[in-house]
Amino acid sequence: MKQAIRNALALAAGLSASAAMAQSSVTVYGLVDTGLVYTTNINAAGDSITKMPSLTGSVPSRIGFRGTEDLGNGLQVFFTLENGLSLDTGTTGQGARLFGRQANVGLKGAWGTLTLGRQINMTFMSGFKSDVLGPNLFAIGSIDPYLPNARSDNAIGYLGNFSDFTVGATYSLGRDASAAGGPGATGCPGEVAGNSKACRQVTGLLGYDNKRFGVTASYDILYGNTGAAGGLTSSNNSDRRTTLNAYAMLGTAKLGGGVIDRKTNAVTGKTESDLYYLGVSFPASPLVTLDGQVAYRDTKGVNADVTMLVARATYHLSKRTAAYAAIGRMDNDGTSAVALDAGGTVGVGKAQNGLMAGLRHAF
Repeated sequence: MKQAIRNALALAAGLSASAAMAQSSVTVYGLVDTGLVYTTNINAAGDSITKMPSLTGSVPSRIGFRGTEDLGNGLQVFFTLENGLSLDTGTTGQGARLFGRQANVGLKGAWGTLTLGRQINMTFMSGFKSDVLGPNLFAIGSIDPYLPNARSDNAIGYLGNFSDFTVGATYSLGRDASAAGGPGATGCPGEVAGNSKACRQVTGLLGYDNKRFGVTASYDILYGNTGAAGGLTSSNNSDRRTTLNAYAMLGTAKLGGGVIDRKTNAVTGKTESDLYYLGVSFPASPLVTLDGQVAYRDTKGVNADVTMLVARATYHLSKRTAAYAAIGRMDNDGTSAVALDAGGTVGVGKAQNGLMAGLRHAF
């Protein structure tokens, strides 16, 4: 009798485990992308360089783990752990974090998603459909490196899709805990007792889109504290971006553009700029996609404007593998020193030309 009870309990446990496994899943995914880039005028002497880029090719490399569990009644729990990779050296990105691209857990239902942890914020999402080049090595992320790295530590996020409308927001208690340097690490961990503004960040998004066109607006304000990068060394310092982005389908071609207004109140003073961009993406054939983009940043009150021109061709070897090539130019005025290639260098006031080619594979 005792043995029969044991067998019954073992069978019940096995069935319960099978049911739990059937309701949950974990996916391993990733993308590897790198190539070679040649750029001119990397310093005051006007020297050129050929190198393998660290930050990105056509898309930044990563490996991730994504899981979901069905809790019933239309409710799911999910998690995302995503690591950024530098293929040139094999090191991690986003300030040497293990899961620097995303590390979060949340709930999802008909009402939307609620996310806790390190996550992409609404500034990142606002230009996702309108920026035809995305986080390409030559792109608007070279002019404003925050845009493709708009993530927040210690964050609570909400995103809801209702018919053709999208609404979202994030609130961070400490926006960036890493001080390793670079656009993905600015040394502002926050969560300081007695200082409710230290390293806080708030972002918001409102959008409308359908199959023919879409418009998205976003707001992003981040505060500093002692030791933070970018001159934001006090919680009274702030960096604010307001964006308006749009796209339209013209047959099979996509036309996308927008403007990013930025106001910074740093220890070194106040600055303001407007970054305008316009691009087109055209599938020339089932295997070839052509992209082009022009961008211009107007910096108020100083002679430091910059203009960028980029063209890219992508050949799809399969659904998951593509080869690409791009050509670009960055014109720096006055005291501007914005490199064409993300993470690169350029001589002050110099124009920079660049060529790149690479290979990417998704899995």
